[in-house]
Amino acid sequence: MDDTPTVIRVSGALVEAEPLSASLNELVFVGRSRLWGEVVRQNGLRATVQVYEDTNGLASGEPVVATGTPLLAELGPGLLGRILDGVGRPLVEVAKTSGTFIAPGCTAPTLNPRARWHFSPSLQPGTPVEGGDVLGTVRENGLEHRIMVPPGLAGILDWVGSGAFTVAEPVARLTDGRPLFLAQRWPLRLPRPVAQRLPTERPLLTGQRVFDLLFPVAEGGTCVVPGGFGTGKTVIEQSLAKFADADVVVFVGCGERGNEMTELLHEFPRLVDPRTGRPVMERSVLVVNTSNMPVVAREASIYLGMTIAEYYRDMGQRVALMIDSTSRWAEALRELGSRLQELPGEEGYPTYLSGRLGQFLERAGRARTCGRPERQGSVTVIAAVSPPGGDFSEPVTQAALRVAGALWALDPSLAQRRHFPAVDWRASYTLYADAVRDWMASAGSSDWFEVRAALFQTLEREAELRDIAALVGPESLDDRDRLTLAVAAAIREHVLRQNVFDPNDAMSPLGKTLALARAALAMRSTASQALDAGMALADIELDAAFRALAALQSSPASQVDELAAAAMAAARAVTGQPRSRTR
Repeated sequence: MDDTPTVIRVSGALVEAEPLSASLNELVFVGRSRLWGEVVRQNGLRATVQVYEDTNGLASGEPVVATGTPLLAELGPGLLGRILDGVGRPLVEVAKTSGTFIAPGCTAPTLNPRARWHFSPSLQPGTPVEGGDVLGTVRENGLEHRIMVPPGLAGILDWVGSGAFTVAEPVARLTDGRPLFLAQRWPLRLPRPVAQRLPTERPLLTGQRVFDLLFPVAEGGTCVVPGGFGTGKTVIEQSLAKFADADVVVFVGCGERGNEMTELLHEFPRLVDPRTGRPVMERSVLVVNTSNMPVVAREASIYLGMTIAEYYRDMGQRVALMIDSTSRWAEALRELGSRLQELPGEEGYPTYLSGRLGQFLERAGRARTCGRPERQGSVTVIAAVSPPGGDFSEPVTQAALRVAGALWALDPSLAQRRHFPAVDWRASYTLYADAVRDWMASAGSSDWFEVRAALFQTLEREAELRDIAALVGPESLDDRDRLTLAVAAAIREHVLRQNVFDPNDAMSPLGKTLALARAALAMRSTASQALDAGMALADIELDAAFRALAALQSSPASQVDELAAAAMAAARAVTGQPRSRTR
């Protein structure tokens, strides 16, 4: 009797095979084309496999081969600058062998096996080592790539090499004969261990005023960015990749449209890091799984991105993980759940959607890493959500809000008025404001919390006045209320709005952000005092202050101090001279 496992049933991306006794999440190769798959259910000797590739043409009776290991990420020097698919295959290399579309069973190593890296050891033979210890370093695109002992491994060094090595050549050996390499492998769905979780105390500065000023996200925090079509989710994430204060950026395009990802792949390598003058791509990893690619690989892609982010976190780097979009990942879960005949929850999503999303987002954080020397790193997650029809009450958005620390809600009405970032300051929130307050004070922004509160007060009062004006007409408002409307308009136009096409406004340092906000608030304070003294709003010169704000908004960083002083002077001089009146 032949005991070779074979395919007995095919249903889309799901395949049943028997007799196959395998572990849950074990990687298998399905059919004569050796399609990649993962065991998701085991019932006796019958295994259910979710296949990461197109199953068209797969027939009953074809062989299934178990590998004995889960789906692994290959981690090591050469990741930065790579464009990978959802299971870690480099798309540039795959295109050379299979053309525009990935051929069934196509394989390619994540890291270039022929590239040689100059390894500089930091430990000597005879040194006891354990998981996380730094063996040495290589230079990767200007970044110090630390070569670490894989987690769970311990022993005494017998030999340590020096010089140029490929990722497949040992650079060290333990006394028991086990080799250590430049690269290591790690299961996608298993969080990498850390020595200690640390509190979130420092903000991830984004260069976007509305975020840094009103809705900061802490380094190691999680943020959800829901928005309908055309609200600018992808542009926001590209701006964060370019300007955010992170050492490494991992961008996951999960189930997005092919033309949108094509545009990103063309534009991303052209982005220039303003801090170094070098391409942003040199410190980035792109994981691409478009909507026409197999749905199961879409589900795996976010775990690949998180594993890569955790690897660089373990080196002591600050990593920003961008996911666009979480909704497409949830749709993959829904499709797989329906084929597995699982009990559906709200809108057909599996009942474990909230738990699975929570487990994933909990892998973000700031931590003291394992091993020596002592290091601290972080993974900050910015996850876009695409709610159907822009309805934030749908299940994926609500599940994300239960575990995320910040919400950047995008408003289509603002996008239609060309106000970008199109962030609705009434619906958005952050839970990190108190956590980052001390850091802001130590960075020279001691009044950040007070300025933020005053801006919120002005914007909230404006919303109330707009409702009143809609009922009784704006001419019924008194001078103080009309002043609030004018100042709020200036805040929205010159503080919260940014022009991505203006090189001086696309990125705003924290000092420039606060200077604009202070000048707008000073204008309101001075004008309010003039109204208290009996002046009419028509006699108050607001135009000069508005022009000073506009000049500061479009100014380069080198002129911020000079123009900020001019803006404050203009704001404090809004009372001017009374205008002549005609009786």
